Amino acid sequence: MAASLKRKGSPSLEEDAESSKRRFAATEDPEADNESTGDIDPPSAAVAEDDATTIAEMPPSLVKAALTTDPTDRASRFAALRARNQSSRKENLKDTKAEAKRVSTDPSQLTALSRKKNIAEHKLLQASTEAAGEDFERKRAWDWTVEEAEAWDARLEKKEAARQGVAFQSYAAEAGKIYERQVMGMEKAGWEDRRAEYERSKRSAVDRAVQSGGLEIVETETGELIAVDKDGAFYSTADSTNFVDNKPDRAAVDRLVEDIRKAEEVRLKKRRDRGQDDDSGDVTFINEKNKQFNQKLARFYNKYTADIRESFERGTAI
Repeated sequence: MAASLKRKGSPSLEEDAESSKRRFAATEDPEADNESTGDIDPPSAAVAEDDATTIAEMPPSLVKAALTTDPTDRASRFAALRARNQSSRKENLKDTKAEAKRVSTDPSQLTALSRKKNIAEHKLLQASTEAAGEDFERKRAWDWTVEEAEAWDARLEKKEAARQGVAFQSYAAEAGKIYERQVMGMEKAGWEDRRAEYERSKRSAVDRAVQSGGLEIVETETGELIAVDKDGAFYSTADSTNFVDNKPDRAAVDRLVEDIRKAEEVRLKKRRDRGQDDDSGDVTFINEKNKQFNQKLARFYNKYTADIRESFERGTAI
């Protein structure tokens, strides 16, 4: 049997392909050959490309300044920037540690520890003084002046009076406490400035009354100045209506609104404490704490006292 013949490729086609490859390689750019052989470092090329892009994006004046800048000057400025960066990092780290320490520390625990330390020092001093046969109160009073001792005694008396005056005594006493509380609030809210403004407005009103002739300033023999109201328009009486002309400023109106709002909140709180809005039945308590105590008693003793209370309500217990 004759051997099978294999079909071979055309020699002319293969030679044409090889010759075309050689011609393409010969016509390539030499820079492409250099890149393919690895003569240029890729990171350096990337940096050069970034620099070219940055310079292209910069204005012409800045490009010229950057190209003409001394390399040593640029290096010194870069070193200064690095030093500033390092110092900023250190300061930020220091502040972060201080803030973390402050947040992790409980102020109430520090106060409790300080109080316990003071109590322990007081007891140690008292024990050592009594062991030496000396008067502890007398020895401790050596560190205080007479004025400090009197101020401390007055403070203790005031605290005791305030503690005793919590309960309801009379409506006059309640009004007095409200007045004192309002005066204290005025002192905390800039009483001196408001008083100075009142004195200035008073002096200006007196000057206007003197200029209009309704008020006359008379000097007595002792040199005292007395204001005489000729037509009775300056000093107010029961029949005076001059107060209607007063126009308070915006701040005074805001203070009045705030005082009314606070008074309304206090009234509603007392009403809630007295149980005015409680529809559970008869009011058998005086405040919220007493109500809770009565409810606790009712849970344990209502089953024993129910008949007695009903008999008292019917009037058949006697």
